[in-house]
Amino acid sequence: MNTVNYKAGTKAEVEALAKSLTDLLQNIHDHPHGDLILRALHTILQTSTQETERLDWKLIAGSLQDMQKAIAVFHPYRHIRKVSIFGSARSSPQDLEYQQAKEFAECITSHGFLVLTGAGGGIMGAGNEGAGRDKSFGLNIDLPFEQAANPFIDGSDRLVHFRYFFTRKLFFLRESDAIALFPGGFGTQDEFFECLTLSQTGRGTPRPLVLIDKPQGDYWRQWDQYIQKHLQERGFISAEDRSLYSITDSVSEACQIISNFYRIYHSSRWVDRTFVIRLNCPISDRHLDRLNQQFADILVTGQIQRSAPLPKEMKDLSILHLPRLVMQFNQVSYGRLQELIWAINNPDEETGHNLYPERK
Repeated sequence: MNTVNYKAGTKAEVEALAKSLTDLLQNIHDHPHGDLILRALHTILQTSTQETERLDWKLIAGSLQDMQKAIAVFHPYRHIRKVSIFGSARSSPQDLEYQQAKEFAECITSHGFLVLTGAGGGIMGAGNEGAGRDKSFGLNIDLPFEQAANPFIDGSDRLVHFRYFFTRKLFFLRESDAIALFPGGFGTQDEFFECLTLSQTGRGTPRPLVLIDKPQGDYWRQWDQYIQKHLQERGFISAEDRSLYSITDSVSEACQIISNFYRIYHSSRWVDRTFVIRLNCPISDRHLDRLNQQFADILVTGQIQRSAPLPKEMKDLSILHLPRLVMQFNQVSYGRLQELIWAINNPDEETGHNLYPERK
């Protein structure tokens, strides 16, 4: 459906909208997501009957327009894994971090992944330059300084212009199967802590978070020391929460960490109170026994077991063939859950599986 710029009070446009809504409602039962469309329409209708201000409606309209544009851009690539690259917008092409980000983007796209950046300069530009226009996306936002789209993504049909930071961040996290972070300022730290918070609380999908320093650099090492001293030692986080991220000063190691995360692990989801882990290939009995011995502490009851697809998974036809593990996870120990995924990807024997980690 084409986006129409409706102006309240224009009779022809209001009539066109009314017809479109009527057609939609008449065919809502045939739409595969009709129940959710109805929920969205009900929410807008309920809001319209409440006391609101114009600013409320600008927020609703602007965020919906942001999401509509992003969904249209990303939908054709929904089955290809993507890596977000964050870092300073102020890094110059002469900086070692810029060169590393460019090299990382070249490396990770050679593994079959696509790259997402904020479309600006610095590390963002390096990511788009290294990945190339055909293998990268830009999620831009209008700022009074330092945020014109970089020349490596400007004019691309994979460049999305966002009005709001929160909708932009939503799509960074929604579309990313891994996050690579280079040194940066407030924005980089904000994006990383958002990723960490979602991972620690289980509100985000498990994914590798890789912090990349320049060779012999200490930006992330000192950051990690702060986390240990001021958060972990004071009991504000658990020791296993630091398993949610990895630190390296090697671009090749960073790429390997991300690829290895999807070596056997494919994806996961909740089905009611059961946590389902989908695998790219089966694991051996010995491997499964080892997982149960090492991770019994994160189970509410029972053991980690093999499973066929559960009834609520039957609509996911593209991944219906994948073997599963199911467990009654305690919904608290997400650092340990990350450790479990790494253990799944580290069998004590060769699987003989042809690996395509970039495919969802």
